[in-house]
Amino acid sequence: MIYRISADAVLLLHLLFVVFVVAGALLVIRTPVLAWLHVPAACWGLFVELTGRICPLTTLENHLLVKAGIGGYPESFVEHYLVPIIYPSGLTRGVQITMAAIVALINGAAYGWMIYKWRRDGSAA
Repeated sequence: MIYRISADAVLLLHLLFVVFVVAGALLVIRTPVLAWLHVPAACWGLFVELTGRICPLTTLENHLLVKAGIGGYPESFVEHYLVPIIYPSGLTRGVQITMAAIVALINGAAYGWMIYKWRRDGSAA
């Protein structure tokens, strides 16, 4: 039971990390010190997507599921709603590159806006 709960917790953490990678720059606009966390996270997310590597959180999730005696992802609440977001069906190399481009565009636009605003206002983080 503890392995199953741990696997679900890691899955939730993974989802939050993905959301932070994709849209964390929007938080940085409001709280610039978060850039110290977001920039490395976004770089890692882009690296994983562009190289087709497996995130260590995925490995940890699968290890915990195996320890829980689950051979795959059965249809629990967490897996039904969160797994398709993190592991969409039809995930191909082209889709991964497109997702990486979207992440880069969203974050680039947010950081560009922030830099523009700082320069315009004469302030810094």
